[in-house]
Order: sequence, then C-alpha cells, then structure tokens
Amino acid sequence: MSIQSAVMATKNIPTADIAYGESSIRVLKGLEPVKQRPGMYTRTDNPLHIVQEVLDNAADEALAGHGKRIKVILHSDGSVTVEDDGRGIPFGMHPEENAPVVELVFTRLHAGGKFDKGQGGAYNFSGGLHGVGVSVTNALSTRLEVTSYREGQCASLVFSQGDVIEPLTKRALVSGERKTGTTVRVWPQASYFESSTLPLHELTHLLRSKAVLMPGVVVTLVSEKSGETQLWQYKGGLRDYLAQNVNADPVIPMFEGDGFADANHDTFAEGEGAAWCVAFTEEGQPVRESYVNLIPTNAGGTHDSGLRDGLFTAVKSFIELHALLPKGVKLLPEDVFARASYVLSAKVLDPQFQGQIKERLNSRDAVRLISSFVRPVFELWLNQHVEYGKKLAELVIKAAQHRQKAGQKVEKRKGSGVAVLPGKLTDCESRDLAHNELFLVEGDSAGGSAKMGRDKESQAILPLRGKVLNTWEVDKDRLFANNEIHDIAVAIGVDPHSETDTPDLSGLRYGKICVLSDADVDGSHIQVLLLTLFFKHFPKLIETGHVFVARPPLFRVDAPARGKKPAAKFYALDDGELTAILDKLRKDNVREDSWSISRFKGLGEMNAIQLWDTTLNPDTRRLLPVNLGAWGSQGTAIEFNKLMGKGEAAARRELMERFSDDIEVDI
Repeated sequence: MSIQSAVMATKNIPTADIAYGESSIRVLKGLEPVKQRPGMYTRTDNPLHIVQEVLDNAADEALAGHGKRIKVILHSDGSVTVEDDGRGIPFGMHPEENAPVVELVFTRLHAGGKFDKGQGGAYNFSGGLHGVGVSVTNALSTRLEVTSYREGQCASLVFSQGDVIEPLTKRALVSGERKTGTTVRVWPQASYFESSTLPLHELTHLLRSKAVLMPGVVVTLVSEKSGETQLWQYKGGLRDYLAQNVNADPVIPMFEGDGFADANHDTFAEGEGAAWCVAFTEEGQPVRESYVNLIPTNAGGTHDSGLRDGLFTAVKSFIELHALLPKGVKLLPEDVFARASYVLSAKVLDPQFQGQIKERLNSRDAVRLISSFVRPVFELWLNQHVEYGKKLAELVIKAAQHRQKAGQKVEKRKGSGVAVLPGKLTDCESRDLAHNELFLVEGDSAGGSAKMGRDKESQAILPLRGKVLNTWEVDKDRLFANNEIHDIAVAIGVDPHSETDTPDLSGLRYGKICVLSDADVDGSHIQVLLLTLFFKHFPKLIETGHVFVARPPLFRVDAPARGKKPAAKFYALDDGELTAILDKLRKDNVREDSWSISRFKGLGEMNAIQLWDTTLNPDTRRLLPVNLGAWGSQGTAIEFNKLMGKGEAAARRELMERFSDDIEVDI
C-alpha cells in the first residue's frame, strides 16, 4: 500500500475521489504568499513589525546620510504615519518592469534598492536586504498611502490589501512645501494579528533607540488620541543611553569605543565595524541591546558573540599579564559577560539574518569583525587604568569561582521521588521522635555489636567507615560528594544549612543523634570531625538540643568475689576514673593485684551485652548533650577555626602547648 493510500484510509476517504495532477499545482503570485502565510514574513502578535519595516526604511536614509528627521504619528483611527526627510522613493518608470518604481517597491516581493551594496549602490549599509519588508506591510494592510517628494515633484498612490486602488499621481511642489522625503500611512488589517493594538512601550523603545544610534537625528512620536508629543535627540550617544537604562552603579567607568574598517583593510569592507558602550555591575538585571545597521536584534547573534569574545580575551590577557588568577580557577567567557550591560551598534555590509523579522544576526564573519575591534581597544584601556582593571578582574574571578562551585554542587541521591535511606542504616521500629535515637558508630565491627545490643524499638545504628571529611571549609553544596556525610544527612532527614537559614526540620527522624566513637585519641578525632559537621552545617540541630556525645568506657576492672560479695565488673571512662575505682577496691579490703584491668582498644572489642550496659542502656549510659556553652556561637566558631582551619597550624600548636595536659573542648 502506498503512503497516500494509507493516509486516505485512516481518514476514511476513498482514494479514487482524490484527483492529483498538473492542475493541482498552484503558483502564488504577487503578494499572495504573504497573505497565505503571514507568520513566515512578520510577527503576527501585533502590527508593530509591519510599521517597523517602514520605519527601518526611513532610518536607512538617515544612516546613509540623507535624512535628519523621522516622525511617527499615531492616528485616532488606528492608522500610523511614518515621515522622513530623505531622498524620497523614486517614482519614475522602471526600465525593465514598465511600472513606477514606487509601485514595485510596495507590490513586488524582492524589489528594492539595497541589493548592490559596496558596488556603488544607493545604500552601502542598511537593514533592508532583499526588498521584502514594506511589500509585506502593504499586503497586510487594509489601506496604505505613499507620498514621495523628490526632484521638485510630489507623487502619491494608494493601495488596499496590496493592490493599487489609486494609481500614481504627480504634481509640482508648491512654495514652502518640503523638498525631499517619504510619507507612508498604514492601516493594518486586524484579521492578520492576534491584537490590533500597537504596543506603545515597544514602539517608544524602538524610536528612542533609533535616535541613540544616529546622533544628531531627531525622532518624534505624536499621538492624536492623547495629544502628546515625544521627541528624542541624543548627542551623547551610546553612553548617555546606557547610563539611563542601567539600574546599578558600574564597578568601573563605562567602556565606550568604536572601530571601523578603512579602505585598506585586508578582510572587511570600508565602513564595516561597530560602536559600543559596556558597563559592568555587581547587581541588577543586565541591560543588553544590539543592532545591525540600526535594526534591533532582540535575539542577539554573531555580533553579540564578537563583543563577548573581544571583552573576554582582553580581560583574560590583563589577568594573565598581572598574575591575578588564583590557582584552580579557570575563566570562561560567561564569567566576563555575566555582569556586562551593553549597547552594540554594528555595521555589516551584507548581513545575514535569521528570518524576515531579523531578530538574530547569523553572519559568521561578524564574530571576527567585532572582536577584532573590541579586543585591542579594551585591552589597552585596562592596562592604562590598572586599578579599574583589577576591580574588574576581581568581579570576573568571583563569578568564575561561583560558577565552579555551582557546577560542583552534589544533590542528594533520590529514588522514586524521595531520598533513599542508606543501606547500612539499621533503623528502629518506632516513629516517635521523642524516643527515637540514632547512634553514629565508628567502624563496622562496633556497628555490628551495637546492632545486636541495641533496643530495636527506639535505637537506630549507622556505622561509619573511617574518619569523616573535615567539613569546616567545605561549601554545603559539596557535602553530598562525601558518601558518609550524604548517608548521615539522609538518615537524620535534614539537609545541610547555615546558622542564618531557616531549615526544614519537619523531616527529622530522631530526637537524639548520638556520636559514638572509641574512647581513644582516634575516637576523639572522629568525635570532633562529626561535631564540626553539625556545628557548621547542621547548627539548628545543636541549637534545638538534638545532638549528643556517647561516653563509652576505656577500661574494665574485674574484681574477685570477697566474702558475701560476688565478683564484680567496673567500667572507667579514663585514667582518672580507673584510679578512683582501684582506690575504692582497696578501701573495701580487696587484696592488691587480685583484680584484673582490661583496656578496650575500641568499641569493636565489646560484645553486645557490654555495649548495651555501658553505652546504650538509658539507665546506665553516660550521654552528654552538645551545646554552645559560655562561648556562644561566635566564640565556638573561633575555637573550631583554630582546631579545623587549614591555615591555623600555628594556633593548634599554641593550643597543644598550653593545654596538652588537660585540654577540654566544651562546645
């Protein structure tokens, strides 16, 4: 079965009823393609773009040096008039088409005066490319009136929906009448647009930008409804315009410059290049506007990329020359461009745009064109103003560091939409937060004893492998790169946070989070590492009284039976308690050396019963609550920095020298 037959079968249409032959092929003539598919030629959300096509022609006259005034009138009946004082559209007969030139411009696609650029044509630089713009305006208007003034004559003609309804008429200019220029009045046809209302804010912005990009040209907007008249004329150029639109103070003075190819340039045509003004700010939304031959390119393009490349290479060269880049930081163009506001006005001899509405420039050579003029000028400026250059370098490096940190952010591992509990967590059965306890146990062997000796109803065990990461100088977004810390956070049900955050503690799964490590030096180190983690990245858990330290014994004393007293076992946390136990045995007349003393090398040497009796049993254990004590948050942070900071070796040495015999850390 053919594809055509299959499609017809799905629509229940007999294929025999469909005739496909030579007569099935339609040839759309004149402006019919525009009327059939207006969205291929212009924006159809509102009529602004078809008015802009007329405005761009007026701007091209000014850009070519033949006009100083552009006037737009918003009429009460919804029509729009655009006036300029350029050369006026020619209205004589075309030598080949046997029709007035002005008529061809408005009724034929691909009829215009902007094809022969750089070859002695009427326009060296223009936004118009292929003679489509105003013919689209004509096709989508119920009425369009054109008046052209040139060579001592005034010529007029009128169109309706793209067709001539009042043929060309000519007359001589009267005394006092304008000598040259073009006036076009447009009545957009509402049926082609989602809204027939012109967006006044966008139109105002467009007109103002024309004045900015053409210093000395006066642009006027008149509204018949409101009676208001707005006039723009910028003598300060791009700098004044950008200064009015940037919402934050620049870090360094605005960088303004321009560069254009001369007649002897190896690569680009005479006059090609750009003018620009750039402001770097730390705050606020960047303001970015770019234009090609006065056409606004709202979607950017290769000329924006050229500015980006030129700024980046200049800043990078300055930073490398002055050795300002910290180790481990790699600069990217976005680090320079992220905080840049700019206005860029490019001149390109033969620009290639994306689509008829020309919102994006695609010309490949534009990157090299703009970059080749921006880089040397900006690099020279930075090295002439070294202090400003260093301020900008600081901003750029900070952006690069922030980007790299953001790129290193590690999210909590998830499955089925919720965090997956660690596989090595032995959870408790109860869900009562007031009674549930989590023991963070040093080592798998101790974890095994704790699992067997615990109260399954209310006590959970999470064994930790080795020493956890020192998190004092680790960003919270990087914590989850460490498996042990990831598992701790998931098990307790609270994400890392700072002291100033308002963390979500609703997911907290245990009322007590207990650090259970060996009673030796290594165990104390692990204890400090875990307390560092909680103080730095889970401070609200300490503040709300959820963090504890378990105190397992270091010694066991087995005393023999004496008289009616059976054999007994005593546990000592440290040497001091061991001495006290032995003194008591002596007072009880226990024979010297009849007892035996065992030292636990670690929790793993305790069996389940011993671990329960000494450390897990709520009735007999010693569990210390962790709080900030007299130091408070700030004082505790200072002491932690001495203990855990990378550059604090001297402070740690001083602590050891002063308190090596009796140091105690009360947090």
